[in-house]
Amino acid sequence: MSHLRTGETLVFATHNPGKLREIDELVAPFRLKVVSAGALGLPEPEENGLTFEENAIIKAVAAATASGYPALADDSGLAVDALGGEPGIYSARWAGASKDFSLAMQRIENLLETQGAMTPERRTARFVAALCLAMPDGSTEIFRGEVEGHLVWPPRGANGFGYDPMFAPAGQSGTERTFGEMTNEEKHAISHRARAFAAFARAILK
Repeated sequence: MSHLRTGETLVFATHNPGKLREIDELVAPFRLKVVSAGALGLPEPEENGLTFEENAIIKAVAAATASGYPALADDSGLAVDALGGEPGIYSARWAGASKDFSLAMQRIENLLETQGAMTPERRTARFVAALCLAMPDGSTEIFRGEVEGHLVWPPRGANGFGYDPMFAPAGQSGTERTFGEMTNEEKHAISHRARAFAAFARAILK
């Protein structure tokens, strides 16, 4: 089992500012020196895996190999039950080259309406995150987190990123707020990425 200690450099293998912001906040208590793959000018590898875990491994290994530092990569997405788990690992691609998630959310809503999925019970979904820690020697470790919920329309809230404004996590005592309406602290308490990170922290951060 690999371990990271205070002051060590950790490359976060992303070019997504939203993901980088969340990881920065999660890592802050452990006082690691986090630098993004984007800031280092590392290229984005082709994500041709068939699972969240496979894509996280691809990104983490590429960043660790290129930088010479331990690298953490996240692959995450939204899995909608009525759509057979789509968009799943293709969640970012549904937003297109322009990363326009308003279009991606509209696409999901159109598909749900076509199926007559208009009640919360028929609009169940989950966010999934797989984190991979890759060391420069090529070793890897995987951590997974999920959060259940359902989709709302129209999207609500300007916080978060991606599909957050249409995802209402379960267990809110009837408030039905979306991730887009929550503060960073509230989201970090229950999100898929936070749950995966908690498993990573327990195992790796000392």
